Amino acid sequence: MKILLIGQCTLHWGRMEYGNIGNFYIIEPFIRELHKTFVGAEISTTFQMSDDFCEREGLKCLPMNWYYAWDESDLNTALLEYGAALTYNKTGYLPKSTPFIEEVLNSDLVIDFSGDIWGDNANFLGKDRFLVGLYKDRVAQLLGKPVAMIAGSPGPFKNQETLAFAKEVFENFDLVTNREAVSIDLLTEEGFNVSKVKSLACPAFLFEPNSGEEITNLLKEEGLSGREKPIVGFVLCGWNFLTGPFDKWPRENEEYILFAEVVEYLTEKLNVSVCLMSHSNGFDVPPAPFKLTHGRDYPVAKQLEEVLIKRGISQDFFVLNNIYDTWTTKAIIGNFDMLVSGRVHAAVAGLSQCVPTVVIDYGHEPKAHKLLGFAKVAQAEKYVADPAQVGDMIAKVIMCWKNRETYKQHLEHVMPKVKSTAVKNFLALKEIVDNTKD
Repeated sequence: MKILLIGQCTLHWGRMEYGNIGNFYIIEPFIRELHKTFVGAEISTTFQMSDDFCEREGLKCLPMNWYYAWDESDLNTALLEYGAALTYNKTGYLPKSTPFIEEVLNSDLVIDFSGDIWGDNANFLGKDRFLVGLYKDRVAQLLGKPVAMIAGSPGPFKNQETLAFAKEVFENFDLVTNREAVSIDLLTEEGFNVSKVKSLACPAFLFEPNSGEEITNLLKEEGLSGREKPIVGFVLCGWNFLTGPFDKWPRENEEYILFAEVVEYLTEKLNVSVCLMSHSNGFDVPPAPFKLTHGRDYPVAKQLEEVLIKRGISQDFFVLNNIYDTWTTKAIIGNFDMLVSGRVHAAVAGLSQCVPTVVIDYGHEPKAHKLLGFAKVAQAEKYVADPAQVGDMIAKVIMCWKNRETYKQHLEHVMPKVKSTAVKNFLALKEIVDNTKD
């Protein structure tokens, strides 16, 4: 059996693997569960993964430009493929082929994995990005292959020029699974046919952290174990601020005040230590020797540290200044007594390890409904905080701290079910393949 994995997560080399840590939380268990479900299958992808990952996880990496090349010809190529697929669908004759079409024809199952960028947000990645992706999905559908969109958070859909075609493509998926149920509400409001949609959970809940003596030693070296006070992790990113863009730099110190007040409440009123940490990495791009570097979150954490020092109110906070791989980052989060996270997959790292977690929502457009959706998956939606209201953030922090023991017990009860629900993404894929064979 041959599986083709495409979608808006087709990004330049390293982006899925070494940049946003949450991306890797998803992709590693995603590929592993595909192999468990379809034993012996050949999996090819337009995602640009390292040779090491491909060898370790049994993956074949295809040229990125078969899906999208950040080139003026992207839309024309997609239109050509769409026209050829229409003719093939109606007559059985294929007037024109491309490497992408050939790959689809040679595949037994096509999977679109686009996360939260199957919608208007895709166009933040490149010109006509969402429309090109729609054509790629529709081509696979018209060529008669089972096509599924898995583990997404589709939307928003405010662009009227692509809405009608998005509905057509969506209706012709053989299966859609969402990572949370909030997306169903959004899709229904926009008039999408949701009859083939299953609301499940993100594969990131299945990601396994590092453990053992190496982690024990690291925690000691970083001062994350043996402290007299409990430690609360604090993850802040560019999306949490009240003004965009998310990568705005530099920001004024005043923009940090709301978050500084939350840290100060934690240290001065709840008498805990606060660990400011990054949940993103960067990397040196070949031909330079590969090396992990600090990502976008790190300067945010450092400026928050600077603001706290200048205010002189909080006395017990510190920044993790080293760079950690994905497995180690999750292990660090699992050691916290509580977590406050403005990144959804840092929150997943906490929740999946039964760490009582407050989720800080996004503060500016484009908003992402996934944060509330993921919290609902863990039945923890009451711990989602509004970054525009310091009172709300502090209230959620107080509630989480006071209820941390019962919250932890709740997660210990819920997480096995959540992880089982994440596996159902892949069992649902097997069902549509088996039905096609019948």
